[in-house]
This record gives sequence, C-alpha cells and structure tokens, in this order.
Amino acid sequence: MKYFAGLDVSLEETSICIVDQTGRIVKEARALSDPQALCEALKGTGLPLERIGLEAYSLTAWLHDGLHAEGLPATCIETRRPTRR
Repeated sequence: MKYFAGLDVSLEETSICIVDQTGRIVKEARALSDPQALCEALKGTGLPLERIGLEAYSLTAWLHDGLHAEGLPATCIETRRPTRR
C-alpha cells in the first residue's frame, strides 16, 4: 500500500493528513510548524510515505529543507488556481 501526506502549514501549527493510494484518510494529526516536530510526527506514524506535499507558504523553504535533511520525500505544491481567461 502507498501512503501520501498533505501538510496544511500555518505560522504556529501544521495539520497533517495521510491518505492511502485509494484516497482513504488513514491518519490526521497536528504538529508544531517546525522541521523537527514535523519529522517526528510523520516518522511516528510508521507508514512508508511516498510523497509529502507542503503548500507554498512563507515557512515552506525552511520546512522543506528540514524534511529532506531527514530523508522524507517532501515537495512544495502551489494551491492557488490559475485565473481563466
């Protein structure tokens, strides 16, 4: 089974949602918006995460680099929809 995590980052706290390859939510959690706290929360699930998506935010570069330094497959995603013409 493959698992994917989405991180909804805010200044103090990050919401974590982990889904399986069918899209079923298997775990929801919160952690401080700090690379070490997020690494502990994500690794603490015991699930082999295929990808971790972080929304583009002012803390994204710091968090992304911290997650990568711990070997986690983080990627930055843009959540805004493009304007249609």
